[in-house]
Amino acid sequence: MGEALGGRLVTLRVATEADIPELVAIRRTPEVYAWWRGAEDLEREVRDDLNDDESQIYAIEYQQRVVGAIQWSAETEPDYRHASIDIYLDPSVHGRGLGTDAVRTLARHLLTDAGHHRVTIDPAAANHAAIRSYEKVGFRPVGVMRRYERGVDGTWHDGLLMDLLAEDLTEE
Repeated sequence: MGEALGGRLVTLRVATEADIPELVAIRRTPEVYAWWRGAEDLEREVRDDLNDDESQIYAIEYQQRVVGAIQWSAETEPDYRHASIDIYLDPSVHGRGLGTDAVRTLARHLLTDAGHHRVTIDPAAANHAAIRSYEKVGFRPVGVMRRYERGVDGTWHDGLLMDLLAEDLTEE
């Protein structure tokens, strides 16, 4: 198990099987499900994600309560090495800067401790709140990925590729 990562507002700790019920409940909220649909069996999907050797999932804790998850994976090919982040947060705590703090905390860890020079994130192009949050950390739009993912309505939607270079990381 890795060490917990302390942010200004949140703590990130390695997610465990005990976190599955809270994470599934958050994933089922309409506000999260709209962006993080997933499989029919969300419990199995979250369990599989926890056991995936190619990514690391942290539970996001705020006031001793799990309020979401943030995960990262790495491209290990030396000439393309970088990390990627994904996050979801309980709608009951939206608008408090917790997502921004979680992304900043993990990005700082990946850039400083893990030695990455670049981190990517790929929100839905229509997820304006997420995009604003990532921009506060220093992420910049790279380009639109057309018809990138299937939405709840069954149609294809654009994604926005964003990246953060080590020198672009903001501290507030």
